[in-house]
Amino acid sequence: MAARQRLAAVAAVALLASGLSGCGGDGGAPATPSGSPSPVGAPLSTASPSAQAKPTDRSPHGVLLSAQLAMQTARRAKVSYRLGSDAGSGPLFWQPKTALQIKRSTPAEAEQLIVVDTVAYQGGDAATAARQGGRHWERFTVPPDADGHKEIPYAGLIDLLNPVEALTAANAEGTDPVFVGEEKFEDSTVEHYRVTTTAEKYAAAQTQLTQSRRDGLRAALAPGGSISLTLDLWLNDKDQLVRLQRTGSGDSGRADDSVLYTDLAGALLSAQAPAETDTADTGVRTVSPLAR
Repeated sequence: MAARQRLAAVAAVALLASGLSGCGGDGGAPATPSGSPSPVGAPLSTASPSAQAKPTDRSPHGVLLSAQLAMQTARRAKVSYRLGSDAGSGPLFWQPKTALQIKRSTPAEAEQLIVVDTVAYQGGDAATAARQGGRHWERFTVPPDADGHKEIPYAGLIDLLNPVEALTAANAEGTDPVFVGEEKFEDSTVEHYRVTTTAEKYAAAQTQLTQSRRDGLRAALAPGGSISLTLDLWLNDKDQLVRLQRTGSGDSGRADDSVLYTDLAGALLSAQAPAETDTADTGVRTVSPLAR
């Protein structure tokens, strides 16, 4: 039995390795011509996450490998998050391209944020319209990285919300996941797992990201100098991540993040740029990894 479990885990790792090879384009894609990016929506045909056979290795490590593969397959979800004192909700796409469309529920520079690949839009509110002569949205990009490749705006926020990155960190070498138990979550039973790591290890595990983006993620994970992280992960009966909680402590601060994932692989999820006629191009901005 132990030998069969090890073989299953190896098979899952092989599948994950092949899947992750397509995740690194966000940080390393060449610069694209200016103009409005194409809207991101659910593809016409995708593999059903429920059709993915569960591996026979049901150890905590084997289950979290299965969850990582399940979330790669899902590609998208609606997220509802609380990152410290900031909160919001909306659709998130993590594969094959990055896209985010959220409405903030706590005070911020603008009510809404849209990111489609390497272009961001903020606004959707009266304050932006007053500032931009009646146009409700501000369009901008961020400076390229050291190699001249275009970066994704609000990458720190997107990486904190990305469930595949959380599971990649949970499955990183040296982690020791623990099965906490079965719990009730909304109307279903979920399995609760816990992993202890650090902000440095969490970011270092994301080898598909550029170094500058890993550095930004580490900064986003460690507000006030947090150094240790506890990941609590709740999985449904398809091994899909439905709730993520990150808590951490350090010499001068504490991390306390929570993300809920619903409508996994939802066919109606989309993230679209606003109309050009309602958009003011504000050029290039620098966005802190801590920006929410």
